[in-house]
Amino acid sequence: PGAIKSRFGNRKPPTAAYGGWTPILHLDRSEEEPLFVGGLFWDGRATGWEIDDPLAEQAMGPFLNALEQNVMDKKIVVQKVLKSDYANLFIKVWSKDSLSLENHENAFVNIAQSIAAYERSIELNPFSSKFDDFWRHAKKAGLDVEEIDEKNFTGFKNFGLNDEEIKGLMLFNTKGSCAECHVLTSLNGNPPLFTDFTFDNLGVPKNPKNPFYQANKEWNPDGTDWVDKGLGAFLETVKKYSKLAKENYGKHRVPTLRNLDKRPNPDFVKVFMHNGVFSSLKEVVDFYNTRDLPKKKWPEPEVKENINKDELGNLKLTDAEVNAIVTFMKTLSDR
Repeated sequence: PGAIKSRFGNRKPPTAAYGGWTPILHLDRSEEEPLFVGGLFWDGRATGWEIDDPLAEQAMGPFLNALEQNVMDKKIVVQKVLKSDYANLFIKVWSKDSLSLENHENAFVNIAQSIAAYERSIELNPFSSKFDDFWRHAKKAGLDVEEIDEKNFTGFKNFGLNDEEIKGLMLFNTKGSCAECHVLTSLNGNPPLFTDFTFDNLGVPKNPKNPFYQANKEWNPDGTDWVDKGLGAFLETVKKYSKLAKENYGKHRVPTLRNLDKRPNPDFVKVFMHNGVFSSLKEVVDFYNTRDLPKKKWPEPEVKENINKDELGNLKLTDAEVNAIVTFMKTLSDR
């Protein structure tokens, strides 16, 4: 629920951590099939086109969203900060006129950039997981984690991951095809972010528990017939890219996998995918593994166009291999 408890957003909120490396949304034509890369929110609409920073532009969104914080306009956001007990600190950081209501457009940008600065801090990006320690030890020993495979994975022992976790990492990078999108590539000398910043339609089914389907017609005139077209729906609003909208229907941003199993307590139920349709990592990997088997075990995809059939669908993972991948992904939680 948002600030008005009867209103709900239509998607699961993505993490703010590790988002500061996200590039400005652009069409990468270097590949055989041009791909959109960058931008934040599940549909990429925090593009970075406005102030050259997707993270700060993402920070602007929830304030003015009627389903989230429900603030009427930018000027009122600035007024709220001006009345806060940290207003003097804000002015000290920016300038004496930084919360000027006459120049509230700039003040609103300053507020968003302040949030983004915190979201880039070591507190939200500590790289302190069990995997990070392992990655650093392996690198110090001259091993490239990105190259782990069936032939060499036993050589990665004694660097901080146990045998089951190493096996899961190896499968993540090979038979499971996870690293095709959640890449193991180091960025600026840091351990990997587990995302290539692209967009995919995984064939995820609708989540019938999503309260947005029951939202007031003012917010959801389609009711239970509403379909989340993801990136494609955003591109429909962009004149430059509107012709590419249809081929991007159903695609959502490849998220970082960092902290994906982090939770406030062991009994807390997390949900996964853009619509929260799955409630365990085992279910997620099982979906990747068996989505396209002849004997259907999953509901129909929400958007049937543009489904990724290359890196998931029938991976032929055994149940033990699925469990190993899940075990590995649990090492990605920061301490």
